[in-house]
Amino acid sequence: MMTSKAPTPRATRFSRPRAAWLVALAALPLLAGCGQLRGHQGFIYDQTLAGQILPGVDNRQSVERTLGRPTFTGQFSDSEWYYFARDTRQLAFANPRPTAQQVMRVKFDAAGNVAAVDFTGLDQVAKIDPEGDKTPTLGRKRTFFQDLFGNIGAVGAPGAGAGAPQ
Repeated sequence: MMTSKAPTPRATRFSRPRAAWLVALAALPLLAGCGQLRGHQGFIYDQTLAGQILPGVDNRQSVERTLGRPTFTGQFSDSEWYYFARDTRQLAFANPRPTAQQVMRVKFDAAGNVAAVDFTGLDQVAKIDPEGDKTPTLGRKRTFFQDLFGNIGAVGAPGAGAGAPQ
């Protein structure tokens, strides 16, 4: 007696959904890397605490008790304290881009009292767009081989500048 090995309609009907589920499960870890990553850098900014710092009322000690140590101080003197906070968003392997930024500058007078409090945000961030992979410069445009072999015979030649003793 001869038996047929051809698939029955019932076997093919159930194998297609299973194959689709297996493909979907295999693709799930690949799609998980496409999610957005959110990040925070710097100071945890609190509007009510920042609003309590008043010029003429507070000093260095009260600011430090209220907000903690600054993110960084002024470059040339410690009469300015900066509290910096930035939120970023990143998609897969792209570079993170800022979505929100808050910089609080507390300026002190010579006696250590708060003279001014300033706030800036994301509007002060400068976007720098480099020009390709080369830095444009003024001067001669030379090829690689001109740079490599350009000084052959020029070292110590008359009129080439200070090189050979007179």
